[in-house]
Amino acid sequence: MLKLLQVSFRRHVWRSVCSAAAGRGAARGAAAAARRAGVRSCIVDTNLEEQFVFLDCAGLEEEPDEEQQLRVASGSGSGSGSGSDRQHRTHLRALERQLQVLRDGASQEPGPDSFMDFHDEDFPLDESLIKSQKKKKRKGAEPKGEHRVFGTADAGVAVSDTSCSGCGALLHCAAADLPGFLPSEKFKVLMATGKLGGATCQRCHLLTHHHKALHLQLTRDQYRDVVRRVRARKALVLLVVDLLDPPGSLVPDLPDLVGTNKQVVVLGNKVDLLPADAPNYLQRLKRRLARCCQDAGFGTQVADLHLISAKTGFGLEGLVSALQRSWSYKGDVFLVGGANVGKSTLFNALLESDYCRSAAASALRRATISPWPGTTLELLKFPITNPTPYRMFRRQNRLKEALQQTEAELPADELQRLQRLSRHGYLVGRVGQTFRSGGSRSEEIQFDPDSLAFGEDGGSQKEAAVGSHDKPNASDLKDAHWLYDTPGILRERDILQLLEDQEVRSVVPTRAIVPRTFVLKPGMTLFVGALARIDFLQGRKSCWFSVLTSSQVPVHITGLDKAASVYERHAGHALLGVPAGGSERMQRFPALVPQDFSLEGRGYLEATADITLSSAGWVAVTAMSGELVELRVHGPEAAGFGLRTPPLLPHVASLKGERLRKSAAYKPLRAAGQIHNLKPSRN
Repeated sequence: MLKLLQVSFRRHVWRSVCSAAAGRGAARGAAAAARRAGVRSCIVDTNLEEQFVFLDCAGLEEEPDEEQQLRVASGSGSGSGSGSDRQHRTHLRALERQLQVLRDGASQEPGPDSFMDFHDEDFPLDESLIKSQKKKKRKGAEPKGEHRVFGTADAGVAVSDTSCSGCGALLHCAAADLPGFLPSEKFKVLMATGKLGGATCQRCHLLTHHHKALHLQLTRDQYRDVVRRVRARKALVLLVVDLLDPPGSLVPDLPDLVGTNKQVVVLGNKVDLLPADAPNYLQRLKRRLARCCQDAGFGTQVADLHLISAKTGFGLEGLVSALQRSWSYKGDVFLVGGANVGKSTLFNALLESDYCRSAAASALRRATISPWPGTTLELLKFPITNPTPYRMFRRQNRLKEALQQTEAELPADELQRLQRLSRHGYLVGRVGQTFRSGGSRSEEIQFDPDSLAFGEDGGSQKEAAVGSHDKPNASDLKDAHWLYDTPGILRERDILQLLEDQEVRSVVPTRAIVPRTFVLKPGMTLFVGALARIDFLQGRKSCWFSVLTSSQVPVHITGLDKAASVYERHAGHALLGVPAGGSERMQRFPALVPQDFSLEGRGYLEATADITLSSAGWVAVTAMSGELVELRVHGPEAAGFGLRTPPLLPHVASLKGERLRKSAAYKPLRAAGQIHNLKPSRN
């Protein structure tokens, strides 16, 4: 075996050298031919299908790893020499590792990444249990909701009265497919030692540390029943709306859930992900959101409206001040909204702001947050600060001092943190705490955008903080009012319900969206991954199509006559990207159903409508004034694709660079992030 591998190693070395030389020679020949031709043309040829593959936009948000670069190189038809070099180098490294193992004369045990090893305070499983899991070999990719459950269930043990600190469900070991499950081996130990309080269920642990979602037997009505508890309470409702999908992310029958006698403060979340298409775009977004609430039937209950980013902190200080002035300490506050709108992220951000009692902020754990809908299963809560005159005076002084600071006056670590946040979103805010338990001075929240987005809160650090501060006692919580995080209302039609775990992470935008604009003429088709297909059926002039989705979702342009064959050959593969998993995965993905739309252009300075792709984003269509455009949109029937007028960002087509030579694409432009609540530095 060792000799065979050595021979194979030498052969691949020789092949990689020859392939690299041939690739470089071909690239130089093609470049020379282009220079001799001297042709500069922007005419789109529908017969050149390979020239309309634009997978290279993913690098605008984050540097692609080596596997992504290989897919881009192979999908775009360019850079074949460099892609071949990477493939051979990867294979050579694999051969070297095999040779090293044979020389050592011993096979290595599987690493910690080959199975889920729960050696922490939440899941310290027995060694015998872990060894039994090593013996189970996985065969291929597991479908969504079918991840392995570690440990065993014991239906004979009674359900505890302790809630999971991540999702709020009661902890138990009765059944693995019910909320709050802990392996019986772990559950019994924690019950016997009195340490069940503060533990997280297995589902929250998988979501937080491994980004794996376990399937649970919960219906849409069960989620709604939990939210209906608000009806009998004197409370303020904070309605969280995803600004990437209005009005689709609104709760349509909100008065039926919370009652018609409740005041509602509408919070447009994820504003940091939207590019500024005009100087007054924030005011336009506010007006548009207010109009959506009117159309949904609860506009008369809306008492206030804010644009925020729970992830970067933008608008949160203004929200806290407004709540303390208007609602003060009249009663409880409930976070309500659809699934995946960012409620739990906002809950965690407010937990470490002046809205939460300082003694409780360090003792309470964060809510579990992830890109999967329905993360919160019960009611999580924290005690609200009573805004006495003295506290308000101290808070206002802190805010005034913060406004006078410049970037040069900030500590190096804080400035670096804010700059990192500005790479994640267009709008960044500074959020602080006036009263910090265990300290005399106010401190700013150390926002980590990835932890707020996916719950990677650094469990050991958080627990250390809990141990270093006093937990709130009974007197602290006497007559307290609370802020509750309710379960997200599952939408009847959403693209995320049709996707598997890694696909959800690719589709849900988590960083600033960079518009990708393409010019199409009648008879062309635009693919947004394998999720949506948009056919330009009829029109006299070319139109601009601006795609606002996660950069991890590829965009592909081809001729209308080739669209069906392209989808049949490439759906599930690298060219279309999502869904991923080949023909086997596409057999489980629903067929695309066509819808026809007729649009009238408003000029090349303003989009006429948005083609909404539910939680995946949208495509803005910009056409010549008075031009009649016929489109056919193909998508899964359960995804809820549709048309939005007026468009959310009507001037988005202006956010583009130069036209790329011999292609239908324009160079994407990414604006720099802005840090608010900070005095500009003098030049």
